[in-house]
Amino acid sequence: MALVSGANTGVGFQIAKALADDGYTVYAGSRDLQKGQAAIGQIGGKAKAVQLDITDHISVRAVVELIESEFGYLTLLVNNAAISHAGRSGRTMEEVLGSQRASIVPIDDLKAVWETNVFATLSITQAFLPLLHKASAARIVTVSSALGSLTINANPENPYRSAFDAAYGASKTALNGIFLSLAIDQENTNVKVHLVSPGFTSTALNNFQGTETVEEGSKEPIRVALAEDLPNGSFTGPANFSGIDNILPW
Repeated sequence: MALVSGANTGVGFQIAKALADDGYTVYAGSRDLQKGQAAIGQIGGKAKAVQLDITDHISVRAVVELIESEFGYLTLLVNNAAISHAGRSGRTMEEVLGSQRASIVPIDDLKAVWETNVFATLSITQAFLPLLHKASAARIVTVSSALGSLTINANPENPYRSAFDAAYGASKTALNGIFLSLAIDQENTNVKVHLVSPGFTSTALNNFQGTETVEEGSKEPIRVALAEDLPNGSFTGPANFSGIDNILPW
């Protein structure tokens, strides 16, 4: 039994569909319930749409109470919901990245991105931990990005290095750090924690300028979401970008 945030489109949709195809009951979270309901028509299986805004404590609590009343536990939490920027919409990826350089990014914009990608992602995870602990074995899969890797970005030969901005890129670094901390925190419990990068996937996050289709980019997140034997605290990415066993460096 799984909950996927941001499941109405992009990588989240692909993960939710793969889980439903595998027999999971999937709660497909979407900020807009109508969009979520439209999505589950395509997801199929035992998918259920739920209104879920991870930055809204009331919204999160309502979904916690719903799952608790219907199942009493949660097997898999997939943290997929994220934003790439705040401020004016309709800009190209290059314009967004240019505006989010550490020397000039408006602090309010930086806070807005980190609020969703870091703080709200941890907050919803904390909210569901009691239900995860009630499962015989549970997993948390958080969609991150290789763009958040300090090791990769410290390498001058990394072709994507210039895209490591202070808002989105660094928010994924912070997300990695916090969820590695969570993995250590939970290592003697029934809950495993995994981080996964979908690669440079064409989604709304990058104004659909990614080099991989959403189907291609979803392969590794789907693999991790379905896997039950990965080591706690893993950080993996696409086979064509990462190392042995898809492992990415922190």
